[in-house]
Amino acid sequence: MLEVKNIHTYYGNIHALKGINLHVEQGEIVTLIGSNGAGKTTTLRTIQGLLRPRKGSILFEGKALESLPTREIVRLGISQSPEGRLIFPRMTVLENLEMGAFCRHDYLGIKSDKEKVLNLFPRLRERINQKAGTLSGGEQQMLAIARAMMARPRLLLLDEPSMGLAPMLVNQIFEIIRDINSQGTTILLVEQNARMALKIANRGYVLQTGQIVLEGTASELESDETVREAYLGG
Repeated sequence: MLEVKNIHTYYGNIHALKGINLHVEQGEIVTLIGSNGAGKTTTLRTIQGLLRPRKGSILFEGKALESLPTREIVRLGISQSPEGRLIFPRMTVLENLEMGAFCRHDYLGIKSDKEKVLNLFPRLRERINQKAGTLSGGEQQMLAIARAMMARPRLLLLDEPSMGLAPMLVNQIFEIIRDINSQGTTILLVEQNARMALKIANRGYVLQTGQIVLEGTASELESDETVREAYLGG
């Protein structure tokens, strides 16, 4: 479904991604793990068209993405729940969900998908007319994922969905991610909680200073001594 080939991305003169290669098959959950500054968020932002690679190619279902504007990439079927949630705080929950569907014009489909995400996140239904900025951290994370789902993506990019959440909410968010995947959405997951990410992923990649240093199935990475010491607490 997605193929990233030899991507080099820069922030000014800083060489952030140094030849990233990865692929995501339809129906998978694939996770990117690594420490802060490893290039995980930069990888997602490059796929989404928010950053332009200086070299390399990104193919989604065979179509080149690297020169397309972000709105076209969303229309093709890729949406993102970004790091830090970035919900619209002065807008209501409902208005945030409607913003997630800004590329769509199928009124009945949007209405149907709104019901689906509210069934997936019943807490958002209870707060549908509440300003998003007044939600708890966990509720804001649910809203960020729900908003991304309103674009009806075939590939969902999730950036640090568990960041700053209490352990009970982390478990709930990961169960919801598993449910989204079981309903047919492919997921590329960036997550510092490597233990939880590898529990639900099919495969994973380990990033270090802008390069992939290890890849394998989730069980292979879980049992790898380097991964265990660096990311799983030994």
